[in-house]
Amino acid sequence: MAKVAFIGLGVMGYPMAGHLQAKGHEVCVYNRTPARAAQWVAEHGGGSAPTPREAAAQAEFVMCCVGNDDDLRSVVLGPDGALAGMQPGSVFVDHTTASAAVARELALQAAERELGFLDAPVSGGQAGAENGVLTVMVGGEEAFYRRAEPVIAAYARRVRLMGHSGAGQLTKMVNQICIGGLLQGLSEALHFARCAGLDGEAAIEVISKGAAQSWQMENRHKSMLEGRFDFGFAVDWMRKDFAIVLDEARHNGAQLPVTALVDQFYAEVQAAGGGRWDTSSLISRLKPRA
Repeated sequence: MAKVAFIGLGVMGYPMAGHLQAKGHEVCVYNRTPARAAQWVAEHGGGSAPTPREAAAQAEFVMCCVGNDDDLRSVVLGPDGALAGMQPGSVFVDHTTASAAVARELALQAAERELGFLDAPVSGGQAGAENGVLTVMVGGEEAFYRRAEPVIAAYARRVRLMGHSGAGQLTKMVNQICIGGLLQGLSEALHFARCAGLDGEAAIEVISKGAAQSWQMENRHKSMLEGRFDFGFAVDWMRKDFAIVLDEARHNGAQLPVTALVDQFYAEVQAAGGGRWDTSSLISRLKPRA
């Protein structure tokens, strides 16, 4: 069992840190809102600290899950940042969905202090975090990965090293590209079924065991037909991720016409007041013919 710090107790980090404590690790948490950290300690045990530096001071592994590149820098760098408190040989594991560029930047900063750094974004959403079945895609040095993998396993069903620093973030971008395209296709299919006078649920039932099958189809078609969009990952966050994807594509030359179009569709959902709806809300744009 390891001494672990966990920085960031949002809808993902809160249960992830809880799984670590439940599996017998000694966990100290930090959250920008202290009341959230106090709530976590009251529920799970462990301890909390007033700064990332103090949370990381005794930790063998520092896990982090915050909002974006700037949030990440704010808890990692500076006199109160995690790197300032970590001991040589310890490993920082970043579960934030961020840019590959910031992953490489922070990996260099960590190496200068004789620390490990792994970019390790996750897939599986809030339900995956709560149930401890996330998929984790990792970039960084293999030696640090081998040490961290058994700790990450506390909340993961699948963990894989994808390459050097930044490769985890790049793989998460592949994930988001797939999800956006799948949800737009599913939205159009359900819309078409309605316009054609079909029972949408029956149509999905009969095709869902064939070549069209997907997780999104299995888990979201009913709520999409009912117009319920209060599940998991919000449109605001998907647009943040798409901005990272499209910026990376501009640098590496990838052509992403569908992703760019779906990003515009999500902007329309935001403009209609659906920024906090989940990503399956793409269907809300498609109205039956009068």
